[in-house]
Amino acid sequence: MQRAIRKAAAATRRALSAAARASPPPPRGPLAPGWGATRWFCSGREALSYDVVIVGAGPAGLAAAIRLKQLCRAADADLSVCVLEKGSEVGAHVLSGNVFEPRALDELIPKWRQEDSPIRVPVSSDKFWLLTKNQAWTLPSPFDNKGNYVISLSQLVRWMATKAEELGVEVYPGFAASEILYDENQIVTGVATNDVGIAKDGTQRETFEAGVELRGRITLLAEGCRGSLSEKIIRNHKLRERGQGQHQTYALGIKEVWEIEEGKHKPGSVIHTVGWPLDTKTYGGSFLYHLDDRQLAIGLVVALNYRNPFLSPYDEFQKFKQHPAVRKLLEGGTAIQYGARTLNEGGFQSIPYPVFPGGAIIGCSAGFLNVPKIKGTHTAMKSGMLAAEATFKSLVEGSSMELYWENLKKSWIWEELHKARNYRPAFEYGFIPGMALSALERYIFKGKSPYTLKHGRPDHEATDTANLHVPIQYPKPDGQITFDVPTSLYRSNTNHEHDQPPHLHLRDPIIPERVNVPLYAGPESRYCPARVYEYVSDEKGDPKLQINAQNCLHCKACDIKDPKQNIEWTVPEGGGGPGYTVM
Repeated sequence: MQRAIRKAAAATRRALSAAARASPPPPRGPLAPGWGATRWFCSGREALSYDVVIVGAGPAGLAAAIRLKQLCRAADADLSVCVLEKGSEVGAHVLSGNVFEPRALDELIPKWRQEDSPIRVPVSSDKFWLLTKNQAWTLPSPFDNKGNYVISLSQLVRWMATKAEELGVEVYPGFAASEILYDENQIVTGVATNDVGIAKDGTQRETFEAGVELRGRITLLAEGCRGSLSEKIIRNHKLRERGQGQHQTYALGIKEVWEIEEGKHKPGSVIHTVGWPLDTKTYGGSFLYHLDDRQLAIGLVVALNYRNPFLSPYDEFQKFKQHPAVRKLLEGGTAIQYGARTLNEGGFQSIPYPVFPGGAIIGCSAGFLNVPKIKGTHTAMKSGMLAAEATFKSLVEGSSMELYWENLKKSWIWEELHKARNYRPAFEYGFIPGMALSALERYIFKGKSPYTLKHGRPDHEATDTANLHVPIQYPKPDGQITFDVPTSLYRSNTNHEHDQPPHLHLRDPIIPERVNVPLYAGPESRYCPARVYEYVSDEKGDPKLQINAQNCLHCKACDIKDPKQNIEWTVPEGGGGPGYTVM
């Protein structure tokens, strides 16, 4: 796979001027303005140099790349930009049937409506249900989706990638950034991709190729929620403490795409629900979005600060589909795709300081999701655009990347998240108080309340011990509306090279059997929506944790929810993981 980067880089070098091609290899520190893609070797790895390296081809990363090139054209400047994507193709790891607010796209590509974009289905109706076991009660909708669109986010980023490439951005799917590169002054100088062709036992297979160093004068991390490199940067540079100060809190979204019967399909119809099947102490809700071509995106979002260790988000989702109002919509249809992903819910209180020496964190890696809207694409894109503008000024005019933080606080992102800051922590008090406080925020204070609520305990600390709860008996799947995990995994197109080192690491291998089983009844086997973690009996009949890393959906729930924070999620070989196509 590394040959693809070399081939693309060679094409780039052929396009450079003779003077640029003849330039000597650059030093490890900052490069001269306008330095194009240049190759040299360092520590046995091939190295490519760019002005800007972006990790992640999601909405934030691609918006940043597009904006950078737009600024270059306007100023007749030349900055080389590359985007790395760990998915096998752009969009392969982007999971969401999405209600899209076009505010940021209107700023980035004002004429997108006149182009062949995948944004075609305007919201036609907007409903909000309170579910009990057998009833769906209609409440006033708080979402205000007028002017928004129901889209496939995967298709959107594919389209954005073509726009970026038309402007001269080099996009490299199938490459997993696994290492942050520093110079002697501990300034970030880029990233390195992981080696490929390494067997489970650590030996090199015939297909071995060393990783590639992508060196940039500025590095932008757009890895999405709980990005592994972003989390290291946030932790090592204490960026959360320098920002808004509170820890991040998360939810797990479990989703399917169905083809439903023609008579039941209403393009642009949007339904959100709260209540059943979740208990009154667990925050979450569901959605049903009617896309085009008879497709329906359906999902359940469960906050990961839930208390009951016996709760299984996957099985709660299957249970949700059995609600009479939902089941009748799905009957006669076909499930065509499945996936899962965590999302940031900390909002305004949890925004880290996004600038580090040598770069910045953008998009959901920093956590700009608007929880009451259940939208983060427009804010992620805008953050990428603001970071791009600061990057351009830094490289061309010599200003500081601090400009990104300053402009972020002046932007509509800051205003929007500040108004929404109290909705998520209101539910720390339970479902009924949370609904009441949310109504107060929306209809009385209108986001201008004189107080700011704090988040509760971090998600992993919120898990109760098993002796405080009774095991939950979930119904068996029927194979028509509800499914077992292997069937769902098949629909996710998840694939990993089997003979590779595991990308899921236990910091202490005895904690699962010594702590998680006796205290929490082995919650790994339930919070993971892909059954990566499975307890099997050893030769003595005692439970032993087995990790089926090949099942991993890259959702990051284990990295967040493990009670003792004993699981470390690292990137597998590039190109591995889910292969989302229609979501």
